Amino acid sequence: MQGAVPVGEGGAGGAVPEQAEVLLGAARARVDPELRRAIGSLPAAMRRVARHHFGWSDGQDAVPVPRRPAGPPPGAPPGRAGKAVRPALVLAATEALGGRPETAVRAAAAVELTHNFTLLHDDVMDRDTTRRHRPTAWTVFGDADAILAGDALQALAQRLLADDPHPAGPAAVAQLAHCVVELCEGQQADTALERRAPAEVTLDECLAMAEAKTGALLGCACALGARYAGAGPGAVAAMDAFGREAGLAFQLIDDIIGIWGDPARTGKAAGADLLARKKSLPVVAALTSGTAAGAELAVLYARPPGEGELPALVSAVERAGGRDWAQAQAADRMSRAVQDLSRAVPEPGAAEGLLALAEFVTRRSA
Repeated sequence: MQGAVPVGEGGAGGAVPEQAEVLLGAARARVDPELRRAIGSLPAAMRRVARHHFGWSDGQDAVPVPRRPAGPPPGAPPGRAGKAVRPALVLAATEALGGRPETAVRAAAAVELTHNFTLLHDDVMDRDTTRRHRPTAWTVFGDADAILAGDALQALAQRLLADDPHPAGPAAVAQLAHCVVELCEGQQADTALERRAPAEVTLDECLAMAEAKTGALLGCACALGARYAGAGPGAVAAMDAFGREAGLAFQLIDDIIGIWGDPARTGKAAGADLLARKKSLPVVAALTSGTAAGAELAVLYARPPGEGELPALVSAVERAGGRDWAQAQAADRMSRAVQDLSRAVPEPGAAEGLLALAEFVTRRSA
């Protein structure tokens, strides 16, 4: 496994690596019908919100909330429900450990429903107005309906596993429930960090928060795949560790894209986190760098957001080494992930799918 490359160069600049593209496409094809069946079982009001969030409707049946934030109109073209990284990890982990991926489709759908529950809630808390090139659910249906739809997706995820006749179902329900608590812990830590002064936040705290908020679900996805393959406790734990390290790399790259990514590819405004004074990993690395640029960034972060300040913020983070640190840290985390994977899947050939997905995580641009 090679280290991460800078966003916009090499693999990050365009196409998904071929093997990862095949795995992601296969995961979408297998999991999408299960997702649609699950969401189709929701009461009409929550089903409408969920369908909009997943990009399965054009939003024409929405009731706009007052003073709707600027963004794409409700009639924006239907999109695709994300890249399916987490479902692909479930299915690839099952196959890597000798199982049949088709037996783990419900588990893969449960993980994707859980992921989208967190997105619906995050968008409300962060006041993000666009996701996947579409208006976020809360901007179209209001806060309450978006939150309740997220709650319903989390319940659907648990029900899918509880109703699954596969022998791994009961253990999977318990593991996913533990994961949801950890996700909530990570989100709470994230919001708490935002209330603290920049000088009071450490990198270790931010990395711990990122592992809970992002790494936990990728770890759970890989662990559930191992369970559905009938793997023992050691392999399940190693797969969880692999996913967590890959998840940290994922978050590091996501934070880089949030500052330097192309809005045409990401579907979100570049630098929005900086303007919102979010303490993302590259930002905290810059703030704690002990450099003049880091001190400059701290002064800028202490001020209310101002018009035209974004270039200065981006420049300060980069000059203070925030981008370079995040790239190097992502490469280190992927190196650790590969070591964890080798404990669960000693045969390199069997791990090719998981490695391809991990490479995609650190070489993406959106």
